[in-house]
Amino acid sequence: MRVLVTGGNGFLGRAILRRLVKQGHVATSLSRHSHPELLALGVHQVRGCVTDPAAVEIAIRDQNAVIHTAAKTGVWGPSTQYELTNVEGTRSILRACHRFKVDRLIYTSSPSVIFDGNHAPNLSEEQASYPNTYLTHYSRTKAVAEKEVLLANGKGIWTVTLRPHLIWGPGDPHLLPRLWARAIAGSLRLIGPGTNLIDTTHVENAALAHILALEQLGPNAACAGKAYFVSNGEPMAIKDLFSRFLEAAGLNPSIPSVSRTFAGWVAMLGEGWANLTNQQSEPLLTRFVVDQLASEHWFCLDAIRRDLGYRPEVGIELGLLGLTKHLRSVKELGATCTLSIGP
Repeated sequence: MRVLVTGGNGFLGRAILRRLVKQGHVATSLSRHSHPELLALGVHQVRGCVTDPAAVEIAIRDQNAVIHTAAKTGVWGPSTQYELTNVEGTRSILRACHRFKVDRLIYTSSPSVIFDGNHAPNLSEEQASYPNTYLTHYSRTKAVAEKEVLLANGKGIWTVTLRPHLIWGPGDPHLLPRLWARAIAGSLRLIGPGTNLIDTTHVENAALAHILALEQLGPNAACAGKAYFVSNGEPMAIKDLFSRFLEAAGLNPSIPSVSRTFAGWVAMLGEGWANLTNQQSEPLLTRFVVDQLASEHWFCLDAIRRDLGYRPEVGIELGLLGLTKHLRSVKELGATCTLSIGP
């Protein structure tokens, strides 16, 4: 099968492409930059952005399926950037799929599209709903795009959306470097006692879910037109999980905590000042991050197990061993500690 992966140069995109090539598919990547690893794999690379309709058409022409992982991530920044990439970029993908009769589209969404700041233990897709308001442009625009992808199902195209939660693993450019950077700077804090359970997704499990969706999607498929949560299925207390991530990097696993009330005030003041001064960089805390760190959010995987046959391949313990081994091969941990984040 000929398969295009948008954002193929990204963390998840590369993991998906490795699996596609291993299974004998003809894989193409659409991303802003070429990557030596993809070149070595034999992946055809189209340089461009999903915001460029011409590049999208060149990439989608002659494909059998599209896995759309490209997105503008983060919890801060102008709304126009998120609208352009996450909404208009997805619409461009949908138009090109229709034009070139590419009838399978797997869309990478996020659980943040249904996050309302409250506890969500063992949340299923049936129980989840879109909130009326969002604290980040990322969540809002991903929700808009997800809805349009699902509405397109059955209208000349078969679609499914996947919502992997907090993807991590060796080479992670988002979650783990942010955590380590905050720890090194002495600004990492738990919000509350840290006993709230959260679940995460090893990058190989996230990639597996996309491959399973590709294999199942089509006319009369149980997954067509549906959204699925993706995770490791191993909820842990956030203080224990973060401590394990710090230990893997050789850092002090002890994390101080502050109250949710105090953190909420810091976030409100920080966001207010940033908006007042047109600050481009993310404040020390945002309300979204406070809610994420303080609430329970883990997901029922019954639906994805039933409809896609999903069974995580890399558990937390195995993933941590691989992460530790990878970090030992990195000369300087600081070189990996950027402050970017993807919800």
